Amino acid sequence: MKKIAYIEIDTHAEIAQSFMDIMEDSESFAVDYYFSKKIGNQVNKKNETVFLSDSSMILDQLKTKEYDLVVIGTVHRFFTTFLTIVQKYNAALIVHNLNFSKASKWDLFKSVFKGDVAYRLKLWVKEGLFNSSKVYETSKSLLVLDEALSSEKYRFLPLFYTRNFDKTENDDKIVVIPGGVSQIRRDYNHIFETIQNLKTDKRYTFVCLGKAKDKELKKLKELSGKVPENIRIVYFSERVSSGDFEKWMQDADVLWCPIREETEFFSMKEVYGMTKMTGNTGDAVTYGKWAVFPAGYSTKLDFIVPEKEDILEQIEQLSAAYFDFQKYYSKKEILKKTEQILSRSISI
Repeated sequence: MKKIAYIEIDTHAEIAQSFMDIMEDSESFAVDYYFSKKIGNQVNKKNETVFLSDSSMILDQLKTKEYDLVVIGTVHRFFTTFLTIVQKYNAALIVHNLNFSKASKWDLFKSVFKGDVAYRLKLWVKEGLFNSSKVYETSKSLLVLDEALSSEKYRFLPLFYTRNFDKTENDDKIVVIPGGVSQIRRDYNHIFETIQNLKTDKRYTFVCLGKAKDKELKKLKELSGKVPENIRIVYFSERVSSGDFEKWMQDADVLWCPIREETEFFSMKEVYGMTKMTGNTGDAVTYGKWAVFPAGYSTKLDFIVPEKEDILEQIEQLSAAYFDFQKYYSKKEILKKTEQILSRSISI
């Protein structure tokens, strides 16, 4: 049995959870998890081997055991530490922002003086920001979580599988908009304007499944008071609990995902579906839901459909349509593919 260390001391707890969920059934790999306190508090550890870690501890922890592969879930901080790891061990990095991973020192220098300058100066002075591209270049394997981003250089690591659950029959159509309620990465103004202008006698519930604040929260409160009785708007002014998230995602008839074509990471342009994955793709697979994306979004996935002008008619059509997620995204099938990629990373 091969031994893997999975490290997440930075950001993506949800990816760490997905890795744990898929690998718990593996008979070919044993995984030790090294999580920061923040990450550890966000994941369901089950019966997995989990160690508390951080950038000051991880190097000493890795010395105590022998691993065939070290998987690093996020490299957006602690670049000096991660550079040492990829130089010493057979390491595979999960890449979330392709343009950032290739950024030159000059690009990084310019970005320091944009956005949160104090934080970025800390990354530069104390955490080796200018080593970021070197970390990616030195790593034996680079992995991406969206097949559309894969290439000879970036291998596709499938982690999302469709869960089995009993979906209840809804009295009204439930449309879930998953993600933080902010204009930065999603066009919520489009959502608000569309809902405000709907004309129908049928019952609909629109769920903004993410924390809303500031202007968006104010707009949701106003909109909730204006829509007719057959249309309900659900929103959250605090962080959405895991229980609420599960409930609404399972109950959803359709996901509505107004992601923007472009976003930024560290003041560098990233393009969804081309240099960056949207978590909404994983949401759709995990819960086995049709997902409506902006018309310009490029994808080969059949369960992601471009938004039409008549969104209500589209919701009705998708609610009645069937897509066999289990055929392509069963846990057994995804685990098999994941193990193949991990085996290739070990053999490099």
